This record gives sequence, C-alpha cells and structure tokens, in this order.
Amino acid sequence: MSKIILVGSPNSGKSLLFNRLTGLQHKVGNFPGITVDVSSGNLSTNPEINLVDFPGTYSLQSISGEEQVAVDQFYRALTDPDVAGVACVLDITRLEKSLFLASQMVRECARHQKPLVILANMYDVLQKHGMQIDLDGLSDELGAPVIALSARSGLGINKLHEWMASAKERLCEAIEFDHAQAPNPKYADTPDEILRGNSYQLSTKYSPKGDLLVKSQARLDSFFLHSVTGGISFFVIMYLLFQSIFTWSGPAMDAVEGALAAAAGWIVPLIPNQIAADFVADALFSGVGAFLVFVPQIFILTFIIGLLEDSGYMARAALICHKPLRLFGLTGKSFIPLLSGVACAIPGIYASRAVDSPKKRRLTYMAVPLMPCSARLPVYLVLIAAFLPQTTALGGLIGWQGLAMTLVYLFGLMFALLVTGLISRFSKEKFDDLPFILEMPPYRLPGLKPLLRHSWNRSKHFVTKAGGVIFMVTAAVWFLGYFPNQGEDLTSSWLAQIGQFMEPVFEPLGLDWRYGVAIISSLLAREVFVGVLGTMFGIEGAEENMVSLVDTIQASNLPLGSGLALLVFFSIALMCISTMAILRKESNSNSLVVKMFIGYGLAAYAIALGVFQLAQLLS
Repeated sequence: MSKIILVGSPNSGKSLLFNRLTGLQHKVGNFPGITVDVSSGNLSTNPEINLVDFPGTYSLQSISGEEQVAVDQFYRALTDPDVAGVACVLDITRLEKSLFLASQMVRECARHQKPLVILANMYDVLQKHGMQIDLDGLSDELGAPVIALSARSGLGINKLHEWMASAKERLCEAIEFDHAQAPNPKYADTPDEILRGNSYQLSTKYSPKGDLLVKSQARLDSFFLHSVTGGISFFVIMYLLFQSIFTWSGPAMDAVEGALAAAAGWIVPLIPNQIAADFVADALFSGVGAFLVFVPQIFILTFIIGLLEDSGYMARAALICHKPLRLFGLTGKSFIPLLSGVACAIPGIYASRAVDSPKKRRLTYMAVPLMPCSARLPVYLVLIAAFLPQTTALGGLIGWQGLAMTLVYLFGLMFALLVTGLISRFSKEKFDDLPFILEMPPYRLPGLKPLLRHSWNRSKHFVTKAGGVIFMVTAAVWFLGYFPNQGEDLTSSWLAQIGQFMEPVFEPLGLDWRYGVAIISSLLAREVFVGVLGTMFGIEGAEENMVSLVDTIQASNLPLGSGLALLVFFSIALMCISTMAILRKESNSNSLVVKMFIGYGLAAYAIALGVFQLAQLLS
C-alpha cells in the first residue's frame, strides 16, 4: 500500500487535515503538542493510499519528546520504498514559524528523491480578511508545488487528492523518479544555517502584508495576559469549569438515573430465575448503573476543556501559570499535561512529551497522576452529593456542591505542586535544563460539531474502557456477597469474611469492611469504587436496591470525617493499572512507578487518617 507522509509545525492544522482526509476523529486543538504519536489511516476517497500523521515539529533539530518522535519517523520514512510522497503543512498566516521546516523538507526529499507538496493551510483566514499572498512565487523559490488549502472549510482538498493520486501512480507503476516533480535540487547540500537565513528572507518577502491578524490577537492578549485581568479571568474560567460539572449535567444525570430505574422495574420482574433476577438488579443496575449515572459529567468536562483548547486560551493559561509553576520545579508547558490529566491521566502523561526540559518532564510525570481525573469524578460526586445539599447562594451564582468540587480539584493540584516542589529541591538526580519557550496560537472560534463529537467519543471511550472492568469486578463482588445464603445476609457472606479480614486497616478512618472492599477493588481502576459499593448496597437493600447510591450512603450514617478521609485518599493514591503501565513506558523507569505507587499510597492513608481525626475532634 502506498503511503503519504503528513508533516508540519505544531498547531498548523495538520491533525484536522488528517481527520478530513481519512474520516477519522483524532484529537485536534488550538495549542502546540496535541499530536504526540504517529497516527495513520486510509484516505476516505482512495483506500489504497495510507496517510501517516507525524507529531508537529518546528524543525528537524528536535528539542521535545514529540518532536524527536516526528524526526526519527520522518528519516525512517524517507528510506521506506512504500512512501509515495511527503505533504508538508504550513500555517500560511504565520509563515515565519513554518518556512525553516519546509526548507528542510525540500532538502531531505531532494536527497532521497521523494515527491513533496507544500500545503498552505488556513488560506481561508487570509481570504476572510481580504489578504493576498504570492503562492506561485513562493513555489518557485522553494522549488516545490504549493497548494492553497483550508482543512476547516475544504478549500484545495481536491487539488491535494489529485497530487496524492499522481504520487501513488508513479510509485505503483515503478516510474523512474521524475526530477520535474522533485524538490529544488539546489537545496540538497544546503546546511541548516543557510536554510534558516533563506527562510527568514522568504517569510519577509511572502508573508501576508498588513497587521490586522496581529492587532486582533494583541487586543485579546492585552486582557487575558494582563497582570491583573489575566489572573482574574483565569480563576473565573477555572471556577466555571468545575461549577459546570454539576450545574449543566444535573438534568442529564437525573434522566440517566430515571431511565435505569425504569428499565430495572420493567426487566427484573420478567426474569423467572430468582438468582438471575438478583444478579441483574444488584450487579448490573445497582453496580454498573451507579457508574453510568456520572457519564454526563464526563461529557461536560471534556466539552469545556475542548472549548479552552480550540479557542487558543490554553496556551495563554500555560503562560500565566509558568511563573507560579516554576516555583515548584515545573514549567508553563506542564500546565497542558496537568489540565489534560483532569480528563484522564494517560493523555496527560503522553502530553508531557511537549515539556522540553528532561527534569521538568519527569516532575510533570509525577504530578499528572495527582490531577482529579474523570475516573475519580464518580467517587467525588457521590461523596460530595451525600454530604452537601444541592443548594446555591448569591442568587444561584455559587453552588455548594460545585464549590466543594473546585476545592477538591485545588487540593489535588496543591498536593501535586507540593510533591514536585520538594523533589525538585532535594532530589540528587541531575538533568540538563532548557529555557521556557511557548508559541501563542491565534484566537479562533471553536467548531461546535468537532467538539461535540470529541466529547461524545471521550465519554463513549470512558464507558467502554471502564465498563468491562467494572462489570467483571461487580460480578465477582456480587457472587462473593450473594453466596452462600442467596443474599439474605450480607454480613455472613464470603465477601464479608474477606472484608472483615481487611477491616482493621480501614477502621481507623471510620470505614467498615464494605468500604474497605470497594477501596481494594478500585486498585484496578478508581471508578470501580462506585460500582462495587452500589453492588453491595444493592444486595443489602434487597427490594429497595434501586434507591440512589447517594441516598443509601446518607442513610448509612457515614461520618463526615470518613467522607472527607475518602476524598483525601482518592485524591492522592495512585490507583490505576493503565496509568502505571503508560507511566512506565514513557518514563522508561520501573523504580519511578514503584516509588510513586508506594509513596502516594502511604501519604494518602496518613493524610486521610489525620483528616478523620481532626474532623472527629471538631464534631
């Protein structure tokens, strides 16, 4: 199969173009470092052509981890006989950042006799503002064809399809390399120093004339990056992010919970076998169902973060956070992995490749698992809802549950900063450090359709990824809790015998054996806690097993100190097998993962114990 290599600088619209050409739905965003690995897919209009998307890089002189991936894979692709050509994506509104890479592509493709096309992406932005650029002149200077393109609107896509089809045809028919299609051979032996100077001259000569785009960005930056209004707007945006998790998703959560209750009331009576009926009611509807209720909040969280990414604000937030993060051994570029970790620690760890400094990248690895990820979200939500009323203050501006969620997220962030700050000061490991450099992308209006699709896919992935684990764990818990007495007495079940053996560990936190079983089960994945607890309460509740898990916890008279201890424990403990596996792979260190698992676990228990004892003293 013929391959076309897609390369370009970060934030040039390369991944959006990849999605349009292949029909796939890979994550895109308006800040550098979205693509951190190689992706591939067949063209939707020509399945015989495989398009390969490399991570963005500013040049073939790599600095960060994702740039190194792109450079290594690019040189490997140049020697691959199946590669029919290379497509280099430029942000035409910012030629100065793209032309050096394009010149290097021209040189390397000329050396390896690979056809090259330059894609002048975001050309629709120039048209919108009535700006012109001499693409024919730029093509003559570079010695490679240049196509005006818009990955968002589809401008120039047909011309690109024609170029890729002709490149494939030349490869399949084993036609001798046509030097008329080759990049300019005069660049074949040009060193980088000369290419950089030439690129600067070309950008000065061919960049769009006028400063309309710069003025538009400067006006917004004067507010969002101001020493006063920038900080205030940052905290307001972050507060609205966490407040929306409760306020926007409330009706959808009620609808899901009502639908599950109605389905249980309809399906369970139709099952003739009592054991099967109890399994469906307790393990499926009370166990897995308790987890599904919180999926709307995952959707809302992903949607809001997507708005921040696509608008261009995320890079500004990273710049605002650079100075305070630097005090704790991190960098402004760590902000993006940390915020990605709010959705899931795994993409946050991958995004850490964008942190140039090896020392700060390692510290970012250590901080990301402490972010309040979506797997923790069901645990936080059920505990907060069990202890705080769903009321508001200041005319509905402040919701107590949303405020509590904000404080829990801040606790996770502050503990992560405390850990990285202490390690950066007292660690004896030595790393070469690098300066902080971050590109400010232009402000753009986010596309609603891609955002909704990404949020839906993220929610669906969360259900499919966690659903299987939750089902297996809740089924095992139900079996151990149901037998040998068919669920008549949970305290005399096999599960109770196991739980009571572990109970002394959790009793100092005011938790009985049921919570101990749920905590141990959640070592596989944190969200299992809600499903396991729902299953046990379902068995115990018998005919009332479809009562809300929140109502059941409230009725169990769980002390406030124990609820706070659980929140603290889940905020700190490293309890996700998948995260530990990815962390091991990215850091290339077994000892780091082991130290984090043991250290965070002991810290979580000790601080949770202190919180419980303090709450008991104050109550």
